[in-house]
Amino acid sequence: MALSLRRQGPSKFQQASDGSMTLIEHVRELRNRLFWASLGIVAGLIVGFIVSQWVFHLLSGPYCALPSSYVAGECKFLVLGVADTLILRLKIALWVGLIVGAPVWLYQLWAFIAPGLHRHERKWAYIFVAIAAPLFAGGAVLAYFVVQHSLAFIMQAGVVGDTTQLEVTSYVGFVTSMILLFGVAFEFPLVLLMLNFTGVVTARKLMSWWRVVVFLSFGFAAIATPDPGPFGMTLLAACMVVLYLIAVGVAAINDKRKGRGKEIYAGLDDDEISPLEDDRQPVGAGSRIETPSPVEAPEPVAKPLPLESRFDDMT
Repeated sequence: MALSLRRQGPSKFQQASDGSMTLIEHVRELRNRLFWASLGIVAGLIVGFIVSQWVFHLLSGPYCALPSSYVAGECKFLVLGVADTLILRLKIALWVGLIVGAPVWLYQLWAFIAPGLHRHERKWAYIFVAIAAPLFAGGAVLAYFVVQHSLAFIMQAGVVGDTTQLEVTSYVGFVTSMILLFGVAFEFPLVLLMLNFTGVVTARKLMSWWRVVVFLSFGFAAIATPDPGPFGMTLLAACMVVLYLIAVGVAAINDKRKGRGKEIYAGLDDDEISPLEDDRQPVGAGSRIETPSPVEAPEPVAKPLPLESRFDDMT
């Protein structure tokens, strides 16, 4: 008997796509996906714990560039709690672990969701994910640049002046909040492109919203930016407006490719007569309806016999 090493039967992806997978099999697959995703995060956490000192040195660069942060020739932070430095290192390791393990847990998440999508939906998902990662990275780099240039203004504008030293957990939380905020804000054009590629709005409609977009960009930057200075708010709002204009340009190219805006009635005047031929047909009198015949009256029903007469002596 010849042994075949090829897998027999449909794969789990095919079973999930055609709906032949049972509920218990879905739960088991979810359990396996979560297990491998957890392993990826744990491996990234180990890597993050090893490089956490280097990451902390990178995050503390804007603060250590200030003369007020040096004590006896060294850059010093304030530490208020006994375990603050260890907890901060674990937090940094967790953030780095999520980034390092992202290929693993994102793949497991995608492998669980992808069978429920159509082929063209999976194609667009690949494209949007490939665009989202560089946009988030660009926002993170810009946030680091903003912190580096606005931290001196924040320190000098306070009542204490340049002799202020910062608490380490508050400073790292400030920097990471700026990085996360700028990275999420840079995903704004993807939302507009999704609306355009799905046919919800056109590029002309998106362009007509430019006043609202500019106002909301500056309002969002003013409220959400942890930096109270005008530099970070203005730079974030300006970047969002530029990304909005780029998204409108891509949407215009997509509309031109799909022929949107050239509908059959787009070039007609509102007062123009329809070119359809007017073939009117006269309506004549209909055929005569005969008078219905009367319905016969029902025959009388025989009166039932008395109860005692229906049965004999034996019954």
